[in-house]
Amino acid sequence: MVVMTEKNDAATILCRFNKIVLSWDYFSLLPNLKDKKKKMKISKEDAKKLGLKKVKKSYKTVNDYIKTFEPLLFEEVKAQIIQGKSKDDDDDVGVSKFGCISSYTEADGFHMPMVVFEAEEDDRIAENDLLLVTEHQIEKTLPKMYAFAFVLNREGRNQMKLRMFVGGEFEGINTDKIKHIPPRMSEMHKFFGKEQAKRSLCFVKVAGLSTIIREYVALMSVKSLPFKDLILSAAEKDATSEHRPWKIPRPLMQSLENNHNSSQLDAIREGLSRKSVVLIQGPPGTGKTQTILGLLSAVLHATPTTLQSKGETLEIIRQPEMSISEKYDHWKIASPWLYGCNPRDLIMPIDGDDGFYPTSGNDMKPEVVNSNRKYRARVLVCAPSNSALDEIVLRLLNTGIRDEKDRPYNPKIVRIGLKAHHSVQAVAMDYLVNQKLAGMNTTADIRKQGSGADDRDSIRASILSEAAIVFSTLSYSGSTLFSKLNHGFDVVIIDEAAQAVEGATLIPLANGCKQVGDPVQLPATVISTVAQKFGYGRSLFSRFQEAGYPVQMLKTQYRMHPEIRHFPSKEFYSEALKDGEEVKEQTVRPWHDFKCFGPFCFFDIEDGMESESEDSDQSKVNFDEVEFVLLMYHKLVKNYPKLKSSSQLAIITPYAKQMKLFRDRFRETFGMESNKFVDINTVDGFQGREKDVAIFSCVRANKEGKIGFLGDFRRMNVGITRARSSVLVVGSASTLKKDEHWNNLVESARERGCLFKVRVKKPYPSYFNDDNLESMRVKVVESQLERMEGDMNDMENNATMDVNPMVEDVDQGNVDDEDGGDGDGGDGNDD
Repeated sequence: MVVMTEKNDAATILCRFNKIVLSWDYFSLLPNLKDKKKKMKISKEDAKKLGLKKVKKSYKTVNDYIKTFEPLLFEEVKAQIIQGKSKDDDDDVGVSKFGCISSYTEADGFHMPMVVFEAEEDDRIAENDLLLVTEHQIEKTLPKMYAFAFVLNREGRNQMKLRMFVGGEFEGINTDKIKHIPPRMSEMHKFFGKEQAKRSLCFVKVAGLSTIIREYVALMSVKSLPFKDLILSAAEKDATSEHRPWKIPRPLMQSLENNHNSSQLDAIREGLSRKSVVLIQGPPGTGKTQTILGLLSAVLHATPTTLQSKGETLEIIRQPEMSISEKYDHWKIASPWLYGCNPRDLIMPIDGDDGFYPTSGNDMKPEVVNSNRKYRARVLVCAPSNSALDEIVLRLLNTGIRDEKDRPYNPKIVRIGLKAHHSVQAVAMDYLVNQKLAGMNTTADIRKQGSGADDRDSIRASILSEAAIVFSTLSYSGSTLFSKLNHGFDVVIIDEAAQAVEGATLIPLANGCKQVGDPVQLPATVISTVAQKFGYGRSLFSRFQEAGYPVQMLKTQYRMHPEIRHFPSKEFYSEALKDGEEVKEQTVRPWHDFKCFGPFCFFDIEDGMESESEDSDQSKVNFDEVEFVLLMYHKLVKNYPKLKSSSQLAIITPYAKQMKLFRDRFRETFGMESNKFVDINTVDGFQGREKDVAIFSCVRANKEGKIGFLGDFRRMNVGITRARSSVLVVGSASTLKKDEHWNNLVESARERGCLFKVRVKKPYPSYFNDDNLESMRVKVVESQLERMEGDMNDMENNATMDVNPMVEDVDQGNVDDEDGGDGDGGDGNDD
């Protein structure tokens, strides 16, 4: 186990990571991690050998913290290697390539060959990719000589420098103790002898590990983070004068008050409290992105508060003195003519958007800091995924933010990283760099900017330095691009913070932190079930919250019909969620005339049964639910053609193979453009999104009551809160009721009269016929009007509606009353 000292730096940390991973035997990992039963269980002895310990709520020392997280991170590395791809990399791996060693060096115990190979157009081998290197292509038997190699860098199109370690296998993660030197490494060591030049070799990409490498560096550097004591203890310091809030100019404050509810305003004020860490919980539909935009307006234009005491002005709490490079940056802004800039170039338009570039994507002139804004904060906004990040960028481009005088303000922004959505392309780093290069038409420009790779690097640095707000994924905020900045960020806002493992959250935390997320929505993605078992999947947000750290919660939802909001508010948020004004009126739809298409319905497919897909990953499918959902979909779009659009209706399921089955069936009906008529995706794929109608296929249906990862209540919460007007849940009540949260959902549906038993035999031909639908038409009578009035009271008092329990029990298309209307009839043998 490494002992952290002040001398530890990124290079030393990377050497340790490289040695541990490169010493592993790929073919000995395969059987261990592919054994599904073994993945789910680990003995106490094995856990002790691997140094595995449960993640705690708080820690007293840095070493205790690292000793907990480092072994779990390496378990996750093993799982990613076997899976064959990193968490955010969907490139195919496993294609063998051939190369030749052109040169060779040794350093720090590593072999570092330069390999020349024939690169293809779609070749995506990149820095930090893990390769399996052999002398010959792998056939039926294991090669005698093989080893892992990291790609250090690409040099040109067809050259790459590798880093390999063939000094032996370590005892666990103890790099001071070599367990033994296996024959495969001995042979590889001979391979790098005197005649190594021009030797041919074969290699295959195993995984891209950039993300987890950055997480590892951040984890092992935790001692150097500001407020490290807070990260370890997860406890807030006493709220003393050091937390004096910043002052928001009155015109901007009035605008924020007019456009945000009380809980959103509380979150914005807390964000300006100058606390090291602020946690904001945003349940579904509560305006989390709107709050982030309001927070950005406030952060960019707030000023320090001047304190008064008995007629005397107290000293304002000041930031640490700036470094000389930061001072030069401010001097350049104050006196640009001293540095070769023409003041006329800095004159901004009187009308329009102040000349900042989101409207054009090309204007990269530095922002003028006028007399009203003596200091402009710089903000880094991060999210765990590219899609979550682009959602915020798009909202900012579409709506902008407000300045200190409540005028529309388009700050200079840049979105860095890979896979930017086309809708935000105008502010993507690569696009802006290309625009700059295209504008360099004169020899003077070229001589000034440089040439080739240096040219692009200097432009990237310039764009990054000039931006008021930088958007990046958590992982990419650890890239070398950020290390070249002369000054850091005043505030870091992390969206969907509860969906990131703690190591990922540590990456951008060296510059400050405002975390926005919801720990009862989707969890962090962890591939290793061993690491998951020991708590590696718990986010820093969740750990802080469980340790009692204060959390600001957004409490007013504007997305869902109150009948949809009712259950998640009670089950996950202690009934704290309230409905925004007129949210019910805005979410009432014509199909609500039928109880089976109401705001919230649960269809109990009694005779359905799950099965495993034919693929080796053992993902679950349920053909009965697919058939029933198809029937439901056809009836809905036939009666309400507006719903025949992927922008209006979605089918959501927890299992990827069930998603594929749905897509295949719809493609058979509508052809290759079926995705235009219905949006089909997994629960994870719908995080942060919404539709008018959502059909949720639960899949799991078995006599044992096993529901696997469907039992993660966070996935349930996300799945049933994507709809604005109607969420139609299809599943096996007898199976799902073995789980506490799913049992509560089924009971909630029964109590509110929206549980429908489907007893008809396949293919359910008469369930949605005209006669049966007519029997389920909602009759507009006085009692219903009274119920609507009760709903309005519910909005004001946040109380549970009092409705008569009723069950729709359908058999062969007719309403069946033999079981009565106060229970679930045939489910007597359930629990």
